[in-house]
Amino acid sequence: MTATASAPQPEGGGADPSVPRHVAIIMDGNGRWAKKRGLPRAAGHKAGAESVRKVLKAAGESGVQCLTLYAFSSENWRRPETEINDLMGLLRFYLKAELSALHKQGVRIKIIGDYKVFPADIVKMLEEAMALTAANSRLTLAVALNYGSRAEMTRVVRTLADRIAKGEVAADAVDEAAIDRELYTADLPPLDLLIRTSGECRLSNFLLWQAAYAEMLFVDTLWPDFDGDAFRAAISDFARRERRYGGL
Repeated sequence: MTATASAPQPEGGGADPSVPRHVAIIMDGNGRWAKKRGLPRAAGHKAGAESVRKVLKAAGESGVQCLTLYAFSSENWRRPETEINDLMGLLRFYLKAELSALHKQGVRIKIIGDYKVFPADIVKMLEEAMALTAANSRLTLAVALNYGSRAEMTRVVRTLADRIAKGEVAADAVDEAAIDRELYTADLPPLDLLIRTSGECRLSNFLLWQAAYAEMLFVDTLWPDFDGDAFRAAISDFARRERRYGGL
């Protein structure tokens, strides 16, 4: 068989292959966590935000370079308006409450997705957060907001088609690397580990291209109960896996 696509290779330069460079998490189960306790869904989202703080700390201590969190998908607009408003309020609160501490900890904030459709004040806060932390290098926190992988890939196709039409690039020059360069994640390490909480076993339109060679981990824990110890257990699970990238 002749290979037609290249696979990412383990990073050299002394990097520890037992530690994933880039971990992405589908944070699922906030609503079920709240329902089990007789609480409104907003309480589940607030508890889930606390888990973000714990997991981010564990990621930094574990040597992970990038943590990507699926915070608001392009499909989440179908939820009730009251819940969307609660999520927007929570986003405002944590941007105000956490930004200074994240900056001091050397965390770079990156937003992936079409976040500019959000309310103007949130867009302003997000862009100020990215600008303030742009030079930080200890850990990148990439937050997926109004993100959908199919929409991302459609945007890439349109961009490349437009460049071809303008004569800026030849059609036969479009390869996997050219596509990678147009993705929201272009400046992030290759995705090594994708975690989904709450027992669901699907990707839900999240990082479909980037996850081609990622290790997958589906856990039953609801997101508000997923803490630093759970994250470290996921890293240990990753370290025990053998990654062959299609080879022997």
